[in-house]
Amino acid sequence: MTYVTARTEGGADAPLFFTFHGTGGDESQFHGLASQLIPGARVISPRGNVMEGSLARYFKRTGEGIYDMDDLGLRTKEMASFLATEKAATDPDRTIALGYSNGANILAAVMFQTPDVVDDLILMHPLIPWTPDPQPGLTDRRILMTAGKRDPICPASQTQALADYLTAQGAKVTLDWHEGGHEIAQSELTAVQSFLS
Repeated sequence: MTYVTARTEGGADAPLFFTFHGTGGDESQFHGLASQLIPGARVISPRGNVMEGSLARYFKRTGEGIYDMDDLGLRTKEMASFLATEKAATDPDRTIALGYSNGANILAAVMFQTPDVVDDLILMHPLIPWTPDPQPGLTDRRILMTAGKRDPICPASQTQALADYLTAQGAKVTLDWHEGGHEIAQSELTAVQSFLS
C-alpha cells in the first residue's frame, strides 16, 4: 500500500517519527510539530486514503464512533505493512508515532496487531469502541494518551477504558487530561514534550 506522505529525511542515527492526522486533516497536520519535538528526526506522515465526502480518514465509519470493522481490519494490515517497510529501510534505534483522533485510532489498531513496530506511542483523543484482544507484546511499551474530560466525540469513560486495557497488557501508560473537549490544548503539547524528552 502506498500513501501520499510528507517526509523529512533527518540526520544519521536519528529517531524515526510517524504522524497521523485527524479526520479532515492531511499529512501536514503534525509533520512540522514532529520536527520541533525531535529536531533532526526522520519524519514520515501518511495521509489517510479513505474519503468521507471531502475529508481524508484512515478507515471507514458508518456514524460517529461506529466503525466499519471489516474496513478497519483491512486498513490496519495495510498501515502495519507500510510502517514496517519504512522502519526496515533505516533500522532506527527509536521509533515514535503520534496520532490524533482518527489518526490515533488507526495507530492504536496497528499496535493491537503489531506492537513491536513502534517504541513510543502518543495517542491524542483516541476512541476505541471495542475491547481489543489481549496483546502481551505491549508489555513495557511507553504510551502517552491525552484527552479532554468533556470530549463529545471521545467520551472520557472510553478513554479511561483504553488506558486500563493498555495498563493491563503491561504497557507503561501516562494519561494526561485537560478540562475541554476534542480540541488539542496547550497542556497536551507540554505533556508530549515531557514524554519525549
